[in-house]
Amino acid sequence: QVQLVESGGGLVQAGGSLRLSCAASGIIFSRKPMAWYRQAPGKQRDFVARVSSDGFTSYADSVKGRFSISRDNAKNTLYLQMNSLKPEDTAVYYCRAMTPGRLYWGQGTQVTVSS
Repeated sequence: QVQLVESGGGLVQAGGSLRLSCAASGIIFSRKPMAWYRQAPGKQRDFVARVSSDGFTSYADSVKGRFSISRDNAKNTLYLQMNSLKPEDTAVYYCRAMTPGRLYWGQGTQVTVSS
C-alpha cells in the first residue's frame, strides 16, 4: 500500500526558511515523478514544484528562486527547501506521487508564515 508522509511544516516569520520532507513507501520511489502542491484556505490546490525520476525540476512562477525541490532515492524521500518565505506561502503542503493511471497524495503539512 502506498504511503506518503509529509513533515517539517510549522510557523515561521516572513523571510525565514523551512524544509519539508515526504517519506514514501509502497512504490518504487526512484522511478516515480514526484511533486509538491499547496492549498490555502478557501482556494484550490496549486502546483508548487515537481521533479522527474531523472532529476529534472520545474517550479511555479510564484516560488522560483526561493524554493528548491530535491529527492533522495536511497532514502525514498522528497524534499522542499523553502527560503525567503512570504505570508502568501501560508498553506497546507502536499506531496504527490505519479504512477501509471493513478496519483497518490500525502495527508499534508501546515506551513504558516507570519508577517
